[in-house]
Amino acid sequence: METQFFDVLIIGGGPAGLSAALVLGRSRKQAAVIDEGRPRNAVTREAHGFLTRDGISPGEFRRIAKEQIGVYPSVSIMADTAVSITGADGHFQVATAQGKTFASKKLLFAVGMKDRPLDIPGLAEIYGKSAFVCPYCDGWELRDKPLVIINKGADAMHFAPLISGWTSRFTICTNGPDGLTEADREELRRHRIPVFDAPIRSIESNEGKVRQVVLEDGTTIPCEGIFFKPELVTGSDLPQAIGCQVTEAGTVVVDGFGKTSVAGVYSAGDASSRQYQAIAAASAGAFTAAAINNELNMEAWKKIG
Repeated sequence: METQFFDVLIIGGGPAGLSAALVLGRSRKQAAVIDEGRPRNAVTREAHGFLTRDGISPGEFRRIAKEQIGVYPSVSIMADTAVSITGADGHFQVATAQGKTFASKKLLFAVGMKDRPLDIPGLAEIYGKSAFVCPYCDGWELRDKPLVIINKGADAMHFAPLISGWTSRFTICTNGPDGLTEADREELRRHRIPVFDAPIRSIESNEGKVRQVVLEDGTTIPCEGIFFKPELVTGSDLPQAIGCQVTEAGTVVVDGFGKTSVAGVYSAGDASSRQYQAIAAASAGAFTAAAINNELNMEAWKKIG
């Protein structure tokens, strides 16, 4: 099978990857997006906080993005999954699940993050409907409502004052040992925030709308919304497989231009950041694509000289 060659291969078609594709298309570079079509935010009915696109569904966001990218003939978007990468700067080879092979001078990982399976009975049924992870994305819709925050330790102490900007009516469920210091507990008592450390037995809901959280000790906590801290993994193990430095949490290490520790390989979006917002990912994708374009132009310039 003939190998197609590109200037840049983009692995991942979320806001970061699509934004990068737009910039590279406008820079007259041959670029391709390889996207498996399983975005983390697919569970969400509406995406918020993205100027001019507030309240848009993730599917509609992608449709518009692909329509606009389609204006630039040098960019291709492929529904496929990258499964292996070989080669080095200037000539990478990517094999896909559909048996295709592509080559490129540069690589951009925009693989995002994925949630580990949710181990609380009933949480999956409401995720993206009345259970969320980011108050900047979904706090407005739950303003002034009674909420349950599933979190513990230092993370809970960070989240409590944060969520208080949207509602003062919330309860913390740590789903096991709370990980709090006595000073933490006293601070929460001063703010009249209930804390329960019994494991969660189940979350009861109706058509995606949470009704109450039920603890193993029989306690029931009525609520209209939940915020929880998800367990995340990098959307693909390919960055690490090709030698990119990653943190213990799996985040790809990049410099200020999106460069990884491997020459010719870049990363943008949630996989290399902890901001986890669509607008931040899109911004990073655009900025990193500009850095890639500059590198390609300089390499071509020097060859002629």
